[in-house]
Amino acid sequence: MVTALYRRYRPETFAELIGQSQVTAPLMTALRGDRVNHAYLFSGPRGCGKTTSARILARCLNCAEGPTDTPCGKCPSCVELSRNGGGSMDVVEIDAASHNGVDDARDLRERAAFAPARDRYKIFILDEAHMVTAAGFNALLKIVEEPPAHVKFIFATTEPEKVISTIRSRTHHYPFRLVPPSQMLEYLESLCTSEGVEVAPGVLSLVVRSGGGSVRDSLSLLDQLIAGSEGSKVEYERAVALLGYTPDTLLDSAVEALSLHDSSAAFAAVDRVIQTGQDPRQFVEDILERLRDLILVAAAGQDAKAVLRGVSDDQLEKMRMQAEQFGPSELAHAADIVNDSLTAMSGATSPKLHLELMIARVLVPAADASEVGSLARIERLERRIGLPSDSAAPAAPATKAPPTAAKTEPAKPATAPEAKAPPAPAASVAAPSAAVNIPELTTEAFRDSWQAILSRVEKASKSAWIVAYTLKVVEFAEGVLTLRFMSQSDLETFKTSGQAPDVLRKAITDELGITVKFKPLVEAAAAAAPEEEAPVAAATPAAEAPTTPIEVQAEPEVQPTSDTTSDSETLVTDVVTDAATDVTDTAIVSDNLTDAPTDVSDVTPAQPVAEAKPAKATKSRKADVPDSERYGESILREFGAKPLDDPSGGR
Repeated sequence: MVTALYRRYRPETFAELIGQSQVTAPLMTALRGDRVNHAYLFSGPRGCGKTTSARILARCLNCAEGPTDTPCGKCPSCVELSRNGGGSMDVVEIDAASHNGVDDARDLRERAAFAPARDRYKIFILDEAHMVTAAGFNALLKIVEEPPAHVKFIFATTEPEKVISTIRSRTHHYPFRLVPPSQMLEYLESLCTSEGVEVAPGVLSLVVRSGGGSVRDSLSLLDQLIAGSEGSKVEYERAVALLGYTPDTLLDSAVEALSLHDSSAAFAAVDRVIQTGQDPRQFVEDILERLRDLILVAAAGQDAKAVLRGVSDDQLEKMRMQAEQFGPSELAHAADIVNDSLTAMSGATSPKLHLELMIARVLVPAADASEVGSLARIERLERRIGLPSDSAAPAAPATKAPPTAAKTEPAKPATAPEAKAPPAPAASVAAPSAAVNIPELTTEAFRDSWQAILSRVEKASKSAWIVAYTLKVVEFAEGVLTLRFMSQSDLETFKTSGQAPDVLRKAITDELGITVKFKPLVEAAAAAAPEEEAPVAAATPAAEAPTTPIEVQAEPEVQPTSDTTSDSETLVTDVVTDAATDVTDTAIVSDNLTDAPTDVSDVTPAQPVAEAKPAKATKSRKADVPDSERYGESILREFGAKPLDDPSGGR
């Protein structure tokens, strides 16, 4: 029969105790200076060395060469209190869980009155002291406050707050802590070397993680792995299966599927977790642990190996590639979602349902309206358009500002007086482009995101969605988005609807994170574009027009005010008048994101609108004489007769 590892390697001196320098250093100093108190309280998590330290302190006090900070290990007291010793008569260990009443306290008080049998002090070690009742502590209060000179008390507990304050105030309190992972890993490696056991890479990291900083728990797990391994080598696969963690192959496939946004592979990994009978909560914890490692790898770069101890070079390189596929913001977004899902995985809800919902939320950053979710969407768009780096993004709009002005110039009317006016709007169009770092989105990317934009518009305002759902993306270039309207009435409705332009702008900004300007294109105007190229002077005379003239009501001209002067500088309005039909087509470039047009006044023309001709009195065709001056015509009209026109212009 083999003794457990935590018993075979129990420390015998304060120097052998790992991870508790905040306790061992002051105790050794007090022992060297002979300033030892009559009562001590050791508190901390389980398996961190409280009872072991109490035994070491008893050895130091009763050592033949003591009191000393380093027991000799040769005297009878040191031998009896060693890891293989049977215990000393003058050192009494009491389990307070079963000796917690007033009668037990009275018995202890009677035993304390007797002098030690052989050693210098009679030492009482009360383990699990928090189990003592209040009455039991009160019964011990007098002996703890004023003990005999040969008596020392050491209380060990995991819950010091349950020890009554009158006892705590009469002791020196030393808090123990969990051992850091780095020290625990080094300790386990040295222990495996002493035992002659070969351990596969990554096994000790799993042991340290399972132990949670407790030395006794970690040694028990390692002892279990050594006992269940073939020969003298601990395999990684057996350690993963025994400790209940997710295998690296399954974990890598799930994380890579999330980084590549491969929905089928991600949901297949979830199905494998359920079908193989693994704990879904443990799988989520492993995913969160891997995402944390990826965040460290992305942040630390080549120095990540110093932080992630026990990870092989191949695994570290694989994690570096996964971190590059994710991106910093999307990694943080995924970690937040996984952490929330881990917190919510409780109760009788199906674990598979929780896992699938978590995977769906990670794959769709648009479902998260927070700042982290927005940054994740921006990073995904940057990777889609091939943006090289964050530093190159601000420089792109500045270098392309001059082509913006040159590109908008051909859109001006062909008349000479009006061709000189547009440079000011063109310069203002380029200025916001330089101020806002707009990534180089393509028209195809805009069309791909258009349905998502319309969904945002629908959530924000139903009335705005009714106006905008028929719009089609024609072109996106230099920060200007050209939209196709089905008719002129749709354009007027869009301009006069009030909130439709605002809601559409905000939806585009929330979805793509950029500032755009609108340029409408009416289908009727697009079809008539080839006819407009003909000069106005060559139009068919009114006398030969096959249709009757249409009376056109002139639109009132909007006068720019001081509030709208800056807006009018960023708008370009092209007005083309057809002599045959008197139809006016207007091309508009809307204002930037900070402007919120609520009516037609937001669309202020940069050029004066062509004035419509005043309505004339009703005439007979090809006649210059008004109907009211024609002789006898009123009599004929009374009898229902209609005047006849002749080619000579008379009646």
